[in-house]
Amino acid sequence: MHRDPLPSNASLYARREAAVPRGVGHSHQIFIDRAENGEIWDVQGQRYIDFAGGIAVLNTGHRHPAVVQAVKDQLDRYTHTCFQVVAYEPYVELAERLNAKAPGNFAKKTLFLTTGAEAVENAVKIARAHTGRSGVIAFTGGYHGRTMMTLGLTGKVAPYKTGFGPFPAEIFHARFPNELHGVSVQDAIDSLEALFKNDVEPSRVAAIIIEPVQGEGGFNVAPTALLQHLRAVCDQHGILLIADEVQTGAGRTGKWFAMEHSGVAPDMITLAKSMAGGFPISAVIGRADVMDAPNPGGLGGTYAGSPLACAAALAVMDVFEKENLLQRAEDVGQRLTEGLQALAQQHRCVAQVRGLGAMVAMELCQDGNPHRPDAALAKALAAHAAQRGLILLTCGTYGNVVRILVPLTASDAVIDEGLAIIGASLQAALAG
Repeated sequence: MHRDPLPSNASLYARREAAVPRGVGHSHQIFIDRAENGEIWDVQGQRYIDFAGGIAVLNTGHRHPAVVQAVKDQLDRYTHTCFQVVAYEPYVELAERLNAKAPGNFAKKTLFLTTGAEAVENAVKIARAHTGRSGVIAFTGGYHGRTMMTLGLTGKVAPYKTGFGPFPAEIFHARFPNELHGVSVQDAIDSLEALFKNDVEPSRVAAIIIEPVQGEGGFNVAPTALLQHLRAVCDQHGILLIADEVQTGAGRTGKWFAMEHSGVAPDMITLAKSMAGGFPISAVIGRADVMDAPNPGGLGGTYAGSPLACAAALAVMDVFEKENLLQRAEDVGQRLTEGLQALAQQHRCVAQVRGLGAMVAMELCQDGNPHRPDAALAKALAAHAAQRGLILLTCGTYGNVVRILVPLTASDAVIDEGLAIIGASLQAALAG
């Protein structure tokens, strides 16, 4: 195996180009050497503030001491049995704690898997098993994963769906509200009714799945009125409501689950990303009778609910309680929103600042016109930010949204430093 004696980002990226498929995209040609809380150092010793958080995975920061210790302790005991073969208590304890946290005044059960897409895929399986129906309704702009089923649910073609079809049948898309772009809650409701009239009868729909805040779609917040309407429609027709909280869950929005802001209790919730502080695990939490619909052997996975990840997830839940991170999410969100709003006052290109809790983004446009999305500016801003020592991500249907997913444990000083870099980078990007 070839190893560079003194590796650089350029030399490692050249090796990556030769060894890894081009379909695995890269936001930044940076190779990490070490990380701590909200900061990263690359192989050349350059420091970066991390406003990406591994795409919403590090609410508790890089290498939180409590999470690291929990995993070390678990390593000394056992690392794998496959839960379906020889069970272990951390899986059960984690399920118990999530069942207690999930909204809804009804008995719940939890299934663990490995990735967010796997959680969504299994939620659809469970919904079909429970209802005996096949149809699933998702929303435009939504993102649900990279498997064939979850790509079918995803409401964005490039780059996720391009060249990969056909996708599973019986998937339909309603419109997601977006006030900035003229899509009202009523428009979304009307589009759902149009599906029922034109495409699929309600009695054939197993589930409606929605992100309470769209992640890849651009941090668009689902209005409470829409969520309440979906709940009523689902109750009327015997449809299950699935909340995809893969990106919003585990405290990002100031509640453990973003659905808590609306007061609407879904029948199932999918969870992943930040729930284990960087270790791969996902969950489907739902009504006990719904979750029990599949027969024994119908659910599971070899690595599903890994002992190491369960230990990490339990530690994350403890950290949230001990460090009051739900309140911290509110405080971080306010700090980020105020910082970006200040930029919006200075630059017409900032069409909107939006989000929920510490899930905050700004949308960029040309000439102050929100209907002229400026993806090139967003890309240039992220590139300038990286040069100045800040890791940023873009997103949105048109690629013109800059999103912030800084660890909640990052200090105010680090967050302010990152915001200052965004301001300088936007100025540089506008200057060309």
